[in-house]
Amino acid sequence: MKNHSFWSLHTLKNFYIATFVVWLIWILFLDNNNIRVVMSNRMKMKDLEKEKAILQDKIRDVKKERNEVFGNPRMLEKWAREKFMMRRPNEEVYVIVDENNQPIESKKEE
Repeated sequence: MKNHSFWSLHTLKNFYIATFVVWLIWILFLDNNNIRVVMSNRMKMKDLEKEKAILQDKIRDVKKERNEVFGNPRMLEKWAREKFMMRRPNEEVYVIVDENNQPIESKKEE
């Protein structure tokens, strides 16, 4: 006859497997940082990275425009008239744009 004790190899294997399963269930579903929270945070992170890229593009455009405008006094007046529709009394401002809705005069000549 076999002598079965509580600490036999079979019992220990079952104990470790059961402990691992309980731990896995705890980590995946019951913990504060469960899989739903982690996936939600990853989606938020992706959205924030996209927003960051868009805002960096806008910052780059504004810096480029600022350098163009403040480097030339004539461009400053032109920019103020186009962007903010500033004008003298009894004067109308017309902005000519291309098919991409960009002012024609602001294009760099190659």
